Amino acid sequence: AVFDSRGPTFRHRMYEEYKATRQKTPEDLHAQVPLVEEILAALKLPMLRAEGYEADDLIATLARRAAREGRECWIVSGDKDLLQLVGGSVKALRPDSSFAYKPYGSEEVAAEWGFGPERILDYLSLTGDASDNVPGVAGIGDKTALKLLSRFAGLEDIYARLGEVEPESLRRKLEAGRDSALLSRRLITLDEQAPTGIADLEELNVAALDRS
Repeated sequence: AVFDSRGPTFRHRMYEEYKATRQKTPEDLHAQVPLVEEILAALKLPMLRAEGYEADDLIATLARRAAREGRECWIVSGDKDLLQLVGGSVKALRPDSSFAYKPYGSEEVAAEWGFGPERILDYLSLTGDASDNVPGVAGIGDKTALKLLSRFAGLEDIYARLGEVEPESLRRKLEAGRDSALLSRRLITLDEQAPTGIADLEELNVAALDRS
């Protein structure tokens, strides 16, 4: 089980408004977090947290390490940012509206989003992410971003060939939002070198939970 840093992260230093629009966690929910941690500790389920980093960064670091070691890795989260990690031995389990969990590999990501995991970062850099107050490019929504990514190889390619973008009004939006798009990309990019404190992935073995 992976938790966010209790304090600000490197993304807050990069962009002061990061997650600024999020509603404050209700006190009754906030008070339950220590109880959740107590239960996880009693189960002897490993818990990870690194000050200055989000849970997503630790997950990314572990997922890439698992892939390098040829291990199967399942990310259990509804966070769309984490879909950029999917591919090969790394898959995701995402909750649906019925609270069931649907497995996602590269094909499932492409079927739902219209592009593969390798374009999630480019897509969110264009559209932004309201849940984290990531700005994206003003005036670029889901459909426009999808059309751009169906024609260009990614964010860098869009800006390298900006003169080819039509109509002109869209080209102007992209030009005006260039800095915002690049900032958004940095905010959404996961740190795959986060300090997990794990020397060997076997330390995270959960084969024998203590249910007593």
